[in-house]
Amino acid sequence: MTQTSRPFLPFVKPEIDEETIQGVVDVLRSGWITTGPQNQQFEAELSEYFGGRPVRAFNSGTCTMEIALRIAGVGAGDEVITTPMTWVSTANVILEVGATPVFVDIDPVTRNMDLNLLERAITPRTKALMPVYLAGLPVDMDRLYEIARAHKLRVIEDAAQAVGASWRGKRIGSFGDLVSISFHANKNVTSIEGGALVMNNEDEAELARKYRLQGITRTGFDGMDCDVLGGKYNLTDVAARVGLGSLRRIESITDRRRELARLYFDAFEGGAAVRLGVGLPVKNFADSNWHMFQIALPLDNLSLTRAEFMAQLKERNVGSGVHYPALHLFTLYRGRGFKEGMFPHAERFGASTVTLPLFPGMSADDVAHVVKSVDEICEQYGHNR
Repeated sequence: MTQTSRPFLPFVKPEIDEETIQGVVDVLRSGWITTGPQNQQFEAELSEYFGGRPVRAFNSGTCTMEIALRIAGVGAGDEVITTPMTWVSTANVILEVGATPVFVDIDPVTRNMDLNLLERAITPRTKALMPVYLAGLPVDMDRLYEIARAHKLRVIEDAAQAVGASWRGKRIGSFGDLVSISFHANKNVTSIEGGALVMNNEDEAELARKYRLQGITRTGFDGMDCDVLGGKYNLTDVAARVGLGSLRRIESITDRRRELARLYFDAFEGGAAVRLGVGLPVKNFADSNWHMFQIALPLDNLSLTRAEFMAQLKERNVGSGVHYPALHLFTLYRGRGFKEGMFPHAERFGASTVTLPLFPGMSADDVAHVVKSVDEICEQYGHNR
């Protein structure tokens, strides 16, 4: 098979099994398609997965972060420390509650928030820490919570990409403070669109429930009250049934992703890309769920741009993505005083990162083709090899 005759390989492909598809059909036929029994079952199984902690499901992993901030009492005048290497929603929700995002540069090895810089960013206005587990790799959780306890700060974990990840044998979400998860279509567990918030106690869970649907509490057949300003963030039963099917396969999904990541490392070893200086992610098969496999292009050693590199991959029927540009350089944040040079590691990685295909349905041959394509482009357009 020639390169051009291969089927196009997307960088991600959601996989919905036949049992889940039939389950969705059953929900559609049941007459109850919005929030109902499937949502309750999804929350119950999520709670069991996270060691019995209270969980509420929502229609996105963005609103879960905003609601977590509200539960933590974050508002006007407060600061929340996070990383510029994340999807922009992480910082946007801080603005939504009236607080100020404070960025800390990344560790160039893990690509997560550099905890060595974290304490320097804490001020009397700091109310919470919001670490992000990029590509499913957690930060040093022991050190993170040690810092939080020392400064009496809440922690809102942006664990959007981290279902199936762990820290020293403990599942992310089974411990800690407030943990926000995404079930977007490209996540390891998907409900098509959706998210969940893992909390500490039933009081927080009840407050989250109120925030989820207009702040309403119902009693009896006709009793109704509203005592907090909520929104419209509920998850439908159709989506919850997709999430249930995906959650029930999380162990095999994670195992397969780790296998594919190992194949990537083996295939890259000694090749043209590595010789040219292409940066590979840190090898961590104990904690990471390998939500993504990101490389960093050595743009100074290439006679093409990242966009041109990605176009060359597409010509070889290989899809790719960018996760993420350094968000403090977006217009919204430049308008708030951020500029180039403030977070050099995040800026460098954000300008050079390319996400390669990684999903359970891939074969070893798919991985080999991706790496061969990267090596060919590096051989053709690289210099200083």
